[in-house]
Amino acid sequence: MSTSWRQQETDRGMTLLELILVMVILSTVLAMAAPSLRGFFTSRRGDDAAAQILALTQFARSQAVSEGIIYRLNFDTQERTCWLTAQKSGTYERLQTGFGKAFTIPKDLALELEDIQQEDRKTFVVFTPYGTVTAATIRLIDRRGRALEIACPTVTEVFSIVESDQIYTKYVSR
Repeated sequence: MSTSWRQQETDRGMTLLELILVMVILSTVLAMAAPSLRGFFTSRRGDDAAAQILALTQFARSQAVSEGIIYRLNFDTQERTCWLTAQKSGTYERLQTGFGKAFTIPKDLALELEDIQQEDRKTFVVFTPYGTVTAATIRLIDRRGRALEIACPTVTEVFSIVESDQIYTKYVSR
């Protein structure tokens, strides 16, 4: 009886050849899925960056109204950063909170600004104490030419994220 029990135990195990075969199949499936996963993570970075910029616009608008001062969402297109400032004593000062730190746009995203205000080589969106804002479009374009737009069509509306129907072929990497 003990012999048959041992025989059953060895029959349930995998041989080294079977284990190698399973590993080859798994690695082949993963190799085929890797290119599509790369695109998934790229699009997630774009979604996350758009959500961060949208959060900055929402915070700036609510703070401008509640504090009665002008806020700006500033952009540095060379450094690929944006940050918030508030007008205090006639000058714009960077916020001393987490919203004042520079947010860096991922390198694999192109940044386009449309209808953004400029003054002395500074680029920004203005949020007033009256609840109005610069009507502008902030466009983040990934390597496939897919664009997310953080847009405010009029001065009295709020910013929202919209996926553009247009494919921006000049940003498509091959």
